[in-house]
Parts: sequence; C-alpha cells; structure tokens
Amino acid sequence: MNIRRGYAFIGLIITAVLSAYCNKKDAVTPELSVSLAEITFQADGGSSDLTITSNAQWYISNPASAWLQLSQAAGNSSTTVQLTAVANATGATRSAVLEVSMQNGQVRRITVSQASHIYPGYNISPKPADSSGMGSNAVQLAARFKLGWNIGNTLEAIGGETAWGNPLITESYVRFVKQQGFNAIRLPCAWDQYADETTARIEDTWLNRVKQVVQYCVDNDMYVLLNIHWDGGWLDDNINKAKQDSVNARQKAYWEQIATTMRDFDEHLMFASANEPPVENAEQMGILNSYHQTFIDAVRSTGGRNSYRVLVVQGPSTDIEKTSNLMNSLPADAVSNRMMVEVHYYTPSQFCLLMNGDADWGKMFYYWGAGHHSTLEPDRNATWGEENDVNSSFSKMKTKFTDKGIPVIMGEYGAYRRGNSSYVPKDLDTHNDAVDHWLTYVTRQAVANGVKPFFWDTGGALDRRNNTVLDQRTIDAIIAGAK
Repeated sequence: MNIRRGYAFIGLIITAVLSAYCNKKDAVTPELSVSLAEITFQADGGSSDLTITSNAQWYISNPASAWLQLSQAAGNSSTTVQLTAVANATGATRSAVLEVSMQNGQVRRITVSQASHIYPGYNISPKPADSSGMGSNAVQLAARFKLGWNIGNTLEAIGGETAWGNPLITESYVRFVKQQGFNAIRLPCAWDQYADETTARIEDTWLNRVKQVVQYCVDNDMYVLLNIHWDGGWLDDNINKAKQDSVNARQKAYWEQIATTMRDFDEHLMFASANEPPVENAEQMGILNSYHQTFIDAVRSTGGRNSYRVLVVQGPSTDIEKTSNLMNSLPADAVSNRMMVEVHYYTPSQFCLLMNGDADWGKMFYYWGAGHHSTLEPDRNATWGEENDVNSSFSKMKTKFTDKGIPVIMGEYGAYRRGNSSYVPKDLDTHNDAVDHWLTYVTRQAVANGVKPFFWDTGGALDRRNNTVLDQRTIDAIIAGAK
C-alpha cells in the first residue's frame, strides 16, 4: 500500500467513527411519565384526567374495562387521557392497576379505586324545584312558631307505634294539642325497624302512616318537625371514622325515601337530621357534620318543594354548651337561609328528669330556683343550673346563631312532677311550685333569645286516649312563659 492510499483508508475509518458517534449523540432517549399514581372515584362514578408525557409509542393495559373506560389506550406523544368510572352498586370497594408501558420496557403504574353504594339509590323520581307554598326562609318560618309540643314515645317506639304504652296518634289529638295553645308539633320517628336490613328499603305501610300523621298536623295549620330519632342507635352509637361510610350510606337511603314520600307538603313541614347525636370533640363534630351534609344533600336531591324546605341540624349532643363550643360551621346548602339548629334543655338533670334514686354523679333535686328552695328538705335543693345558668345558656345561642339569622329550636325540654314517682318530695307544694317556675322561666328565656321551645311529653300532661288535660299546671306554666 502506498502512502497516499493509506491516508485515504485512515480517513474513511475516521469518517465512519465520527458518523457513528454523531448518530448516537443525536438519538432520542425514550421518556415516559404519568401525572397521577392514584385515582379515586366516588360510588356514583365520574371522570378524571391522566396526563401521559412521552416521546415514543405507549400503551395502557386496563384490567377494569367492565367499569372503567379510557378515552384512548395508546399514543405516540404526550397526551391527556380521560378515565370514566360507572356507578358502583356492588356493595364493595373495587380497584385496579393500570399499566402504561413502552417497547423499551419502561412501565408506569396507576392504582384506580372506587367506593361503593352499600344500598341502592332511592332518589328514583326527582322533580324540578317547586317554590309554591315555600316562600318563607328559616327566620320567617320560625317567627310563626308560638309553642311546640312533642308527641313522644310513639312513632319512635321500638316495636311499633303503641309499644311504649301510648295509643295511635289521631287527628283529634292533634286538634286538642292546638286547643291548648301550641301551633307546632315535633314527631320523633323511628325508621330502621321498618327497613330491610340488606337494602335499607323502608316499608310503604310505615312511610304512609307517618305521612298520614303529618297530614293531620298540616290540615290543622300546625307546623311539624319530622326527624330520624334514636332509631336503635345506628347513627348515635356510630359517630366514628370506622362507621362513617356505612352511616352516611344509611342516612342517604332513608332520607331519599322519607323526603320523596313527604315532598308535596308545603312549608308547614320541616325535616330534622337526627335526635341527640353524642359528640365530645372536634373530630366527632366533623363526622356529625358529614351526616348532616348527607341529610341535606339527600333531601335537596329529590327536588320539588324539598328544594326549598327548611331543614334542621342538631348541635353536638344537642347540648347548648357543646353546641356553642364545637358547632362552628353549618353544612353547605344549595339554597340560602333555609336551615335551623336544634338543641335540647334538661338542666339541671337531677331536677328535670325523674331519676329513680341518687346516682354516683349527682343527687336528685326536688326544688329549683329563687324562692323555691325547701327548708324541710334542704339536701334536695338544686345546687347548680338555676336562673343564672339558664340566662347564660340561651344568651350563647342568641349570640352564636339567632343574631346571625340562624333560628334555634329547643326540640326538647321539660321538668316533671314527682307526686306519682317512687320518690315523693316531703315538701310537695314547694316542689310543684318549683316545677311551675322552671317551666315558665325556661320558656320565657328561650323565647326572649329567639329559641323556639318544644315541650317533651310522653302522655303525662295530655291524655291521648280521651283528649283531656292531666296536668293543667304544666300547660299553664308553659303558656305563661310564652307571653
């Protein structure tokens, strides 16, 4: 080989090496990334966007194609894929892992999960919003309540309407309550015992019976508050994270059915989410608020007059002090100014409730209030919860709610005479006067602070069988407090 040929050959080798080097340098390295590693859908289903960033061909494997659809399953550049899940009525949470892969072996995984409806949906006939007969907001409606009356131990009785010793509610009894000076009735009501355990479907006969009683009230121009009462404790006993989903599912199922059945009543009818939900701290308050939110959403979803109906939510334990401290916000509502707050008042409990003996947490009180203590039995005089405490409690509700345009219902309150109990006060006249004083004073202070009182009666003040007054002093004392 001559020198000239040698140089040419070397030049060819160098050119080939440089060309190979440049081609390698200019080659594009495949890249793959995804915007989300986890996607969660609600039981009702819905859509979510997943952004895939890539500079080469990619593919998605979808093992959940029966319930999860993809807007596209392959591509050769960056794009956004829409994932759509159908409603999950299986009764169990479901999940799947999607794999986005490239030919060079790169794989990105996305975990997709979806909660399930425990029960079927019962909002099967929603109606367009109907404002007819629903012109009053919460403040305007509350202004029409004079005095409220509970028909207790009846519709909420475990075992049936008459299981706790009271007769069936009649329209004549509703009229009789009105004749005593009351224009609002609270109907504590149980539903769970009339519902299928698997589907939460309430028996039509019970829905129609409750509707009949509501009709008695509305036909007689009585405002009526219908609730889900203790009802076996499925809500009250489960204000915790572990049971939150299942309680909300039942709350939704029941209120969709109740609200649909009662939808055509005008503003005389109000719904109340619960009864006395026991709450002690902020975490439990948050869980209770979720139960209230489910109640509101379920009622509103049925449409018609329920789109504007005034709804009532309970404070923690329906206790005034806890409500003042813990209830710092109300659930969201699509319609403004159609919500009330409910509290109860039996303070001091040793005086108001007919205890069967002293307890380790306190002795029975027979005498209450200024000028109504006994010198014959001084150890039974109230030592707390008297007039100053009443004033303080209702003032808190005024400041917290009524001054801000949120009416407060005192859904239950009362003090009861011991003349027929196992523990009869030695100074019976002073005891009876003290009960009268409590009823008048508490009613008066509630009304003065914009709190609407509903007396708790289980048949002790008014006889439901023959529509006669059993305790005229109680009726007179309540009426006196409302003047």
